[in-house]
Amino acid sequence: MSTYKKIPKAKGFDNTIRLKNEGYPFIPTIMSDLHTDIFQTRLMGKKIICITGKEAAKLFYDPEYFIRHKANPKRIQKTLFGVNAIQGMDGDAHLHRKQLFLSILSEERLTLLREIVRTKYMNAIPKWKEKEQVCLFTETASILCESTCEWCDVPITPQDARIRSEQFMTMVYAIAQIGPKYWKGKSARKSTEEWIESVIKEVRSGRRKPKKESALYQISNYHDLTDVPLTDRAAAIELINVIRPIVAISIYIVYAALALHEHPQYIDLLKVPNDPYYNLFVQEVRRYYPLGPFLGARVKKDFKWHDYLFKEGTLVFLDAYGINSDPSIWKSPKVFSPENFRDWDEDEFELIPQGGGDPATGHRCPGEGITLELMKDTIDFLVNKIEYTVPPQNLSYSLKKIPTLPESGFLMTNINKRL
Repeated sequence: MSTYKKIPKAKGFDNTIRLKNEGYPFIPTIMSDLHTDIFQTRLMGKKIICITGKEAAKLFYDPEYFIRHKANPKRIQKTLFGVNAIQGMDGDAHLHRKQLFLSILSEERLTLLREIVRTKYMNAIPKWKEKEQVCLFTETASILCESTCEWCDVPITPQDARIRSEQFMTMVYAIAQIGPKYWKGKSARKSTEEWIESVIKEVRSGRRKPKKESALYQISNYHDLTDVPLTDRAAAIELINVIRPIVAISIYIVYAALALHEHPQYIDLLKVPNDPYYNLFVQEVRRYYPLGPFLGARVKKDFKWHDYLFKEGTLVFLDAYGINSDPSIWKSPKVFSPENFRDWDEDEFELIPQGGGDPATGHRCPGEGITLELMKDTIDFLVNKIEYTVPPQNLSYSLKKIPTLPESGFLMTNINKRL
């Protein structure tokens, strides 16, 4: 008869309120209190196992042990991902759908998107110069929305891009909300799906003819493993899953601007465009500043890990926030230091703000490369293309808020083109 170690339990019958009150540090704090890298608790009445560390990440992304089907709560599907989207797929169906996204996000296509974004940044300078102040978060979200829609061949005006970018970010910030803020996120999701679905229908009826290499064309004409096309709504959901994450890079852009402001000693190292230091700086921004607190999956079949029993169907959370600040991985993890990545071997399970493992075959975000390059381009823009002043403002961010962001959104004044 097999014997198993008892998984440590967090105090309290249900810790939903504690999670709401603590936010990002919820899992790391309990891990520290219990002196463990695994514990069980209940959230919203459901039993959940929480795990942390590099070895836990390797386990979590092993398809032999974990699946994503039914791992994302309906409330997240109805705001962030969309119902029955790629994030909840497994096996051959997931790999087949993943190839669609990888073709859309090819190196050649990424180069085009970067060119569009850089052009729109430069075109924004005269407009920003005339404004008393500019909110970097709002402006970059709008530019990324307009640029990505243009790149996808989805029609949009600059005015509509402001509205749609706000809807995309409302969806992102609704995931941990209750009451009116959550319903606002659901409403934004509904409006966005209806908009994109109408564009999909135009393509399928022949009224709109997008470029064959565009995301709009690829998704409109995609067939699943059974050679069945996606429904209009499902196609809209997956096209949104291309656009929304790119718009959400505006969060990391604000963090990058904050890092430049709080650590100006790195600016001189970034004055040479495409310098290798850009990669160190961008990766450290992604490691140091919080994005997602944890990631979810369900146990595929009963198995034993470190003598603990994981039962089929159990929901498991991987402590992404804790791993990104794990002292066994990162030297001085509470200090912002791009040197963390000087000799980094790009281990797939050490830096996981956008998931772990192989993006081509697993559940790591296929758009991670886009995130890195657009962050680099924006830093180059802030350092080498414009001059600006950072006025007094509230740049603090609360770890209780999921996801979080500097309160002011990073305000800038006295913007001029750098000569």
